[in-house]
Amino acid sequence: MFNDWQQALEAEGLPLNPNPVEQQAAAARTVARRASSKEDLVLLLNAVGLPGDDETLTALLPLLTSTEGAPDMQQTPQATAPNAFEATALSMFYADHPMAEITEATGLSEDDVTALVDAQQRETDDTAPAATVDTIPQDPADDSVERLLAWAEAHPTAGIRNKAARVRGDLSELTTRRAADDAQREAEERVAKLTAELEQAKENLRAAKAGTHTTPAAATAAPPHIRPGIGSGRTRDELAAIRTWARANGYQVADRGTPAKKVLDAYNAAHGTTDRAEAGR
Repeated sequence: MFNDWQQALEAEGLPLNPNPVEQQAAAARTVARRASSKEDLVLLLNAVGLPGDDETLTALLPLLTSTEGAPDMQQTPQATAPNAFEATALSMFYADHPMAEITEATGLSEDDVTALVDAQQRETDDTAPAATVDTIPQDPADDSVERLLAWAEAHPTAGIRNKAARVRGDLSELTTRRAADDAQREAEERVAKLTAELEQAKENLRAAKAGTHTTPAAATAAPPHIRPGIGSGRTRDELAAIRTWARANGYQVADRGTPAKKVLDAYNAAHGTTDRAEAGR
């Protein structure tokens, strides 16, 4: 409210629209405070239609926000987290998937995957504590398997830890398989030994039932020629040979004396001889 009429008239004569140049400068300063680098500032100015000449950029660069919150003309790019495709590619790579399968699943090229792995390796090496370097053996090939696995399991790189886990699982599986094979081999050897003992026992049983322990070759060998005759007409050796033949062929005979007539007849028939007493009839 103006008390002076003259002041009111002068106020009415003021332009309502601000100066376009000042308005653009204010907008440019606002954009600069949201930009993270010179390139980002140029892109933002072009996007909103503000001038981006060298003079304007020189005036706006001190307004860029640095990572510490203070003005800085040069920005250090910050490491960005991998997106879903890059994270999938890294996971498949450390799981030893073929490169062709990784590129097909993620749409990334082999060079992109290799660059991702190298970048993560450098980041891991930069952030790894210095104390872990001393735990790495100079020549892992000279160490035992257990020490090598212990080193790999404590390694800061996830890929090496994953490999150690897979190797330990494979070693456990091989140990179990070797124990099973040893047990199977021992069982087979035991079965073979028992089978041989059983066959020997069967052979002994057959020999005992036949009444002799002679070998099959001795049992089937042709007896000596015995002249025909009964009773005292045969020698002691001849009668012993007849008894041996009779036992081998299932006849029961006494250990001494002359065998029964049916035994003598069977013996004579088997050997093509004739009883001397019958021949004289």
